Amino acid sequence: MNWNNWVRQIHRWLSIAFTVTVVANFVAMGSGEPPLWVVYSPLLPPALLPFTGLYMFVLPYATRWRSGRGASVLE
Repeated sequence: MNWNNWVRQIHRWLSIAFTVTVVANFVAMGSGEPPLWVVYSPLLPPALLPFTGLYMFVLPYATRWRSGRGASVLE
């Protein structure tokens, strides 16, 4: 598996982890006062998602730049 696929997989798994922690947070809040680690657990995945998301956003532009086609393709 190459680097781009690794980044995509990490991004997907971070998204899944975020969804699971949010659901767990709502379940814990429904059963009373949750511990602080449950309340703050949904904050870690979104803090890491911008790095993988920005990488995937810039990837097509970097590929064009490396191939030497430049801005003429975008016009």
